[in-house]
Amino acid sequence: EIRDTEHLFFRLDLFQDSLNSHYLERIDVWRPNVRAMTKNWLDMGLKPRAVTRDIQWGIDLPLSGSNWDSKRVYVWFEAVQGYYTCARIWAERHADGAGHPDGIDAWKNWWTVSKDGASPKHLYFMGKDNIPFHTIIWPALLMGINSARSGSPPSHAPEPGNLALESNVPANEYLMLQGGQFSKSRRHAVWLPSFLERFDPDTLRYYLSINMPEGHDTDFRWDEFVDRVNNELIATYANFVHRVLTLAHRLPNDGANPLTEFDLPDAHSDTWDIVDNHLGEAINSLEHQRFKEALRSIMNIAQLGNSILQQAAPWKHLDGDDTPEARDSLSSLALAWRLCRGLAVALRPFIPFQSDRLWGMLGELSDIDSILLDAAFDPDSSLQWNESDPVPLFEKLDLDAIIATEQSLIDERAHSKDNGQSEPPVDPEAGYIEFEDFLKVEMKTGRILSVDDHPDADKLYVITIEDGPESTRTVCAGLKGIYESSDLVGKNVVYVANLKPRKLRGVLSEGMLLAADDGDGGVSILTLDVEMPPGSVVR
Repeated sequence: EIRDTEHLFFRLDLFQDSLNSHYLERIDVWRPNVRAMTKNWLDMGLKPRAVTRDIQWGIDLPLSGSNWDSKRVYVWFEAVQGYYTCARIWAERHADGAGHPDGIDAWKNWWTVSKDGASPKHLYFMGKDNIPFHTIIWPALLMGINSARSGSPPSHAPEPGNLALESNVPANEYLMLQGGQFSKSRRHAVWLPSFLERFDPDTLRYYLSINMPEGHDTDFRWDEFVDRVNNELIATYANFVHRVLTLAHRLPNDGANPLTEFDLPDAHSDTWDIVDNHLGEAINSLEHQRFKEALRSIMNIAQLGNSILQQAAPWKHLDGDDTPEARDSLSSLALAWRLCRGLAVALRPFIPFQSDRLWGMLGELSDIDSILLDAAFDPDSSLQWNESDPVPLFEKLDLDAIIATEQSLIDERAHSKDNGQSEPPVDPEAGYIEFEDFLKVEMKTGRILSVDDHPDADKLYVITIEDGPESTRTVCAGLKGIYESSDLVGKNVVYVANLKPRKLRGVLSEGMLLAADDGDGGVSILTLDVEMPPGSVVR
């Protein structure tokens, strides 16, 4: 049913030039997926955007009149402003009364551009579906506020005293579960309470960090989880640490670290150069919110430590012999001890619980939080000691046992009652489909005859496809801004033929074109390398 209604609009179109300039300024900072989605919006041309909705829930309009009583503020117009308003509300309600030196102006420390332009720095972490609200809508609102206060035209470069724009929007793609979306209602999920009863939380933190969907969708799979933990976290890092501490404890000692007399940092300058290089890469990656890259760089230091240990073979020289070969070998063990200390600090953002345990086993009495990352691998720090026997940081995981436990949990849920009804069972392989289900999807070839703009959608084309002899169908496809309409006409494509027709913004779509998406904004429709008659079955 179509009804007449009246809405308020935000003149987003007035910020087209300023947002274009902002995009160009951030082009080397934003991730590819952020650049691609923002550019797509800008290339389509910004239009006034309705900021009210005919709904009964949400924030009331601050306007009088019965015609506004049934309307609410559009959530993505007001939600982003909460970043700013919550700071002002805090300052008004609490800062002055708490004796803050800046009183009710305390919010400015977090929001107004400093005289040197160096602060504040705002990072917005989110999923990819919220990108345009933080690279288009929110910057435009901030530009508008700055413009209204200063009386100057909107600018992508706020001056000192203006509200700061975002410094980066490190948006992730999606984390899937065994090929499918996480779903609480379908019980297709990793249940955290159950997970933490069985596993060290740092194993999950490591796996999610190294598998983070920074540039494309990634998948949580139990077999990969086990492989990453056993063959990376344990084999590369935890085993190295345990070997170093165990070997050191086999040396004679008088309550102090027995490696102190063999500690010659200057003799390993080449190794320290390599460590500094890896650490520098990790710090740079963290500063640019590339977390997987940072973790890999730190793990490279653990791998380096393994190589040093293997080459030095200190286990051959634990009997107290004072030969040059023995002293060199134990000097390498002292170096490895220092690497363990540095790894405890460097890995703490990723695996904090085991980093704290390692810090204690190393005998360190200082607060690990007081050690800055760039000083983690300090060749001049004194070697501490803990007389307690070292304990392995992690236990190896057994995939078969995990699958068996998951299955038992599924069985329990399948027999549980919720309001008198059985809960839907959870299948650990729910991401897979049966071959018979795949056969239900009917894919065919077609030739694009015409491409028109959708009358009521900015990103959609209305495409007419020849799907057989003297037969056509209409398909709506979100290819606008990716392909010019003229480039699509004549292409031989693949489409899903038996998808239930549905209206997309008022236009009936009778199928779906198949396309590849690289996760970084690149999209390519599937075409045939030889011409086939329209309507040919794709198997």
